[in-house]
Amino acid sequence: EVQLVESGGGLVQAGGSLTLSCVASGFTFDKYAIGWFRQAAGKEREGVACIAYSDGHTSYGDSVKGRFTISSDNAKNTVYLQMNNLQDEDTAIYYCAAEGPARLPWLTCLPRPRHYVFASWGQGTQVTVSS
Repeated sequence: EVQLVESGGGLVQAGGSLTLSCVASGFTFDKYAIGWFRQAAGKEREGVACIAYSDGHTSYGDSVKGRFTISSDNAKNTVYLQMNNLQDEDTAIYYCAAEGPARLPWLTCLPRPRHYVFASWGQGTQVTVSS
């Protein structure tokens, strides 16, 4: 069974940084794509970042390009989201999600992180940016 557990959320000042973690289990990582998504109060779920374990291919939502970085540590079964220069509009619940298995999991991340193609989800972690 695919299981995803997010952690690392909290309160941060505008312009600051925060790193989220997603510990994954129950699947073969090289055949899956892992994504980060967020949902702010009153808004629809938004794609943040995506990574394919097979080759490390990544994609990002337009609103976070240049500020956020997704990475993985396969030895720890963990995906990270490094968030820099956080702004008020980044306040949201952040979710980790997995999709697979797939022959070409990197395609799951293209052309951008798309929440509607991901089947397995974590419980979310709150990120609040204060100005």
